[in-house]
Amino acid sequence: MAIRLDHGTDELTEVHDINVTPFIDVMLVLLIIFMVAAPLATVDVPVDLPSSTAPQNQRPPKPVYVTVKADGSLTVGDNTVAREALPGAIAAATGGDKEQRIFVRGDRAVPYGSVMELMNVLRDAGYLKIALVGMESREAK
Repeated sequence: MAIRLDHGTDELTEVHDINVTPFIDVMLVLLIIFMVAAPLATVDVPVDLPSSTAPQNQRPPKPVYVTVKADGSLTVGDNTVAREALPGAIAAATGGDKEQRIFVRGDRAVPYGSVMELMNVLRDAGYLKIALVGMESREAK
């Protein structure tokens, strides 16, 4: 049952308010998608990285990480590989693209010589673009 309060003309007036409910719904859905996808985009190899005061560079869309863990074992992405099989594993991860940058992560407890040996293996395999990964320190900000 409806009541008409005005007895004027039958013209409808324009509403000047913007309906933001669909916009809020879309933003909440995007927030949930990014909250779920963000942890899946990281590498899950536990390593205690040293800190650096260098400015942070832009991350490529699909980086290749080579990690030297505290016990001296090597991983490419999430897969543990032997030192002799490293060139083949890197070639598989990069699709044979020797111009792709390789990100080297070394645990804080790993001797410097082990990281240099890894870099020599990468250089001998033809990968000359190597980046060292470290944790961002508070002084860099």
